[in-house]
Amino acid sequence: MSSAISAQTTKKVAKDSGGKKKIITRKKLRKYSWLPDVLRLQGSIFPKILGPVLTVTLFATLVAYLQEKGFNVALPNSVVPLLSVVVGLILVFRNGTSYDRYWEGRKDFQSMISQVRNLSRLIWINVAVPPADDPKSKAATSPAPTLSAKELRRKKVDAMKLCVCYAFTVKHYLRGEDGLEWEDYLGILPASVVKLVQAIDRKNSGWTSYSATEHTTRSGTAENSDDEQSSQTQMGSSTEGAKPDATKRLQVKRSKDRLKQPGVKSPKTPLLSSALHSTIDFHPAPASLTTPLPLVIAHELGRAIFKFKRDGYLETVGPAGANALNTIVQGMVDGLGNMERVANTPIPRSYSIHLKQTVTLYLFSLPFTLIKELGWGMIPVVTVVAFTLMGIEGIADEIEMPFGLDKFDLPLERYCEDLKEDIQYVIERLPEGGEGMYGIDDGLGDD
Repeated sequence: MSSAISAQTTKKVAKDSGGKKKIITRKKLRKYSWLPDVLRLQGSIFPKILGPVLTVTLFATLVAYLQEKGFNVALPNSVVPLLSVVVGLILVFRNGTSYDRYWEGRKDFQSMISQVRNLSRLIWINVAVPPADDPKSKAATSPAPTLSAKELRRKKVDAMKLCVCYAFTVKHYLRGEDGLEWEDYLGILPASVVKLVQAIDRKNSGWTSYSATEHTTRSGTAENSDDEQSSQTQMGSSTEGAKPDATKRLQVKRSKDRLKQPGVKSPKTPLLSSALHSTIDFHPAPASLTTPLPLVIAHELGRAIFKFKRDGYLETVGPAGANALNTIVQGMVDGLGNMERVANTPIPRSYSIHLKQTVTLYLFSLPFTLIKELGWGMIPVVTVVAFTLMGIEGIADEIEMPFGLDKFDLPLERYCEDLKEDIQYVIERLPEGGEGMYGIDDGLGDD
């Protein structure tokens, strides 16, 4: 019934003065009425809370039946106000905290996107071969450039691919998705990074990665090509693992379980021999150390900027320009840390459990206070109240982790694809810097 009404409100046909038909869509009708959204089930929280709401409704029906059979189950009205104040305060705090996390995640990810755009733009414009006829280029302290304009362009494109790859690696890292076998890495992940990771893999037999390409493949399938399967075999990928979290690394971080264990006293720390102090003995083998893949990409970006400066391709902007590029890379890493703070600091589970217990206690006590005045009419009233309160809790639970794969989480795939298209436009359509430009900043302030 509701779907039929929704279909009628979604599209209506009206005739204007000219006799032509005009289509009124849901989007246009929403400007004048709440009805399209009121009757809409797709995209709402109702399917998730349907089970708990029906449970409360059945309990209210049982209370009404007992009252009808002569059992006096009514409670005084003074009970509900005592719980309603507490429930209201907890729900307001819960919803506000969850949305703050959602909004902070969106701001941090967009800030990272903006920094990647700025870095790619500055690389495309500022990295250039100094003009050969510039008299100051002969007196410059940096070595003479050895690459041609075409070769330098290829180096710049590789650096800009690193910028795009950083955003994609951050997306997978925040979702706890390990490994390099993701389809959105194709064409942007440099071979140098792949070789670096494979070199680490050959030293570590405990490599673990998670195959979840069904979430990232543009074709919408989870099937891999023969090349991808062979690469996964070489890298030791595994589709079985623990529940993903935001602390997954290039390899699974082995120190996470050790950090949960009691500390071990070390004879090297005699001043901490008290029972109140303990130390953590880290693994002595450097081959077992892990790091997030975005930090590897940031490291390669820093090396690329260093090489551009060392080889004399940043002379047109001088030391200040090179420092600006490094500052942007540092800002990208800072943004990753901000998003890690959101992903790795969940709302305490005890708080969520207590909230559900309090709301359930309130809803289960409500029928006893309304049955005497409303009788059987108490059932729809309790159902509406349960839908309202449980809906608020359900929405807060949906948005408290903004980087996941749930329906209401941030569309990180779209953000990354838009960034990739922006940088591809710069490479294909916009001119490079350095053409016909003169003057070199040697940092002395006399240019």
